[in-house]
Amino acid sequence: MLLYRSGRDGLAGIHVIPTGRLFMNELFEFGKKVLESQPFSLLLGTELILFQPGQAILSLSVREELKQQHGFVHGGVISYLADNALTYAGGSVLGDSVTSEYKINYLRPAIGGKLEARASVVSSGKKQAVCQCSVFAIDEKNEKLVAVAQGTINKIDS
Repeated sequence: MLLYRSGRDGLAGIHVIPTGRLFMNELFEFGKKVLESQPFSLLLGTELILFQPGQAILSLSVREELKQQHGFVHGGVISYLADNALTYAGGSVLGDSVTSEYKINYLRPAIGGKLEARASVVSSGKKQAVCQCSVFAIDEKNEKLVAVAQGTINKIDS
């Protein structure tokens, strides 16, 4: 059995969720509610693809408004997606959490119709998790790794 504590926007409370398939469905639904409570994520059109203990995948469709002057996805959009995926991964094992620091390396321009950030927990304790994330640009035929990030996620104490 795992314990998840949530915060703002009607998500307050402590949730005791049994492990197994029911847990996965409830955790995913909880993750969707958290994403829906983030105005910036809604503005960008971010979708939660996977949310399970130790892993998270977030995706967003590329629009013209998200590109910089050379036609590539703006680095700030890629950075946001990596940061949020890192925090989701960490939060999946810690509960209500925030990013305390992260680093991102841009590997190549992001060109494609969709971005996908795949994050996982590398190590975690009671109050902190170190997570890594790979961000891919995806088109009809290919996916290319465009950035990698690593971050420290801290449990919120209240």
